[in-house]
Amino acid sequence: MIGFSILRELNGLQSEVDAVFGALGQEQARSNARQKSSETHHYPKATLSEDVDNFYLAALIPGINPNTMDINLTGNSLALSGERNYADLENISWQRQERNQGKFLRTLELPLEVDTNRITAEYTDGVLQVLLPKAEAAKPKRISIKMAS
Repeated sequence: MIGFSILRELNGLQSEVDAVFGALGQEQARSNARQKSSETHHYPKATLSEDVDNFYLAALIPGINPNTMDINLTGNSLALSGERNYADLENISWQRQERNQGKFLRTLELPLEVDTNRITAEYTDGVLQVLLPKAEAAKPKRISIKMAS
C-alpha cells in the first residue's frame, strides 16, 4: 500500500510540474506571438476614408516606378501589388538597409460595392491615391414618410 501511495503522490507532483511548465510554455508562446504580430508590417501603409459618394485610399509607396504597380478589384477586395528593386545598388556593401525591396501585395477589404467604371488612381510624391466611387446601389437612400390620413 505504501508503494501505491508514493506512485499517486509522484503522479500528482508530475501533474503540478506539467501545469507549471505548461503555463510557462503557453506564456512564452503568447509572448512570441505578440512579438511576431508587432513585427508584421503591412506594406504599403494605407488609409481608407469615405464620404457619402466615395472611398478614398492613400497608400505610401515611395521610390517606386508607378508602371511597376498593379491595382486590382475583385468583388470588394482591392489589391495593390508591385515590386521595388535597387538594381543599381547591387555591387555595394550595405552598412544598413531599412528600405524594403522586392515584391509586395497589400489587400484591403472595402465595406461596400464600388463603381468599377469610375475608379481613378494617381501617384504623386510617393503617395498612391485611389478614388473609389461607391456604386449607386450601395449609397444610402432617403425614404420619405407619408402622413396617414
